[in-house]
Amino acid sequence: MILRMSEPSTTSAAVTVFGADWCPDCRRSKKLLDRLAIPYVWRDTEADDAALQEMLALNGGRQSIPVVRLPDGQLLTEPSDPDLRRALGAAGLLPAE
Repeated sequence: MILRMSEPSTTSAAVTVFGADWCPDCRRSKKLLDRLAIPYVWRDTEADDAALQEMLALNGGRQSIPVVRLPDGQLLTEPSDPDLRRALGAAGLLPAE
């Protein structure tokens, strides 16, 4: 599930994905979140300068994408699917199987 927002999220209860539509790694991370039914906020760093500036501040100035911010504040930059799944599980965000 994707929640599109043009402004920064005011809730810490959401996973936030910073990236661009052209980025294959961004598409892959979003597909994993969709497959796992994890709601997230998509922040398009190409279309939204505020999203780009926030991502750069969070990511130490690096322009690597995707950057995934978990509700607890943990950041993952260019995570593999196994790394993202592991972080989601550790954060208690995976549905019970």
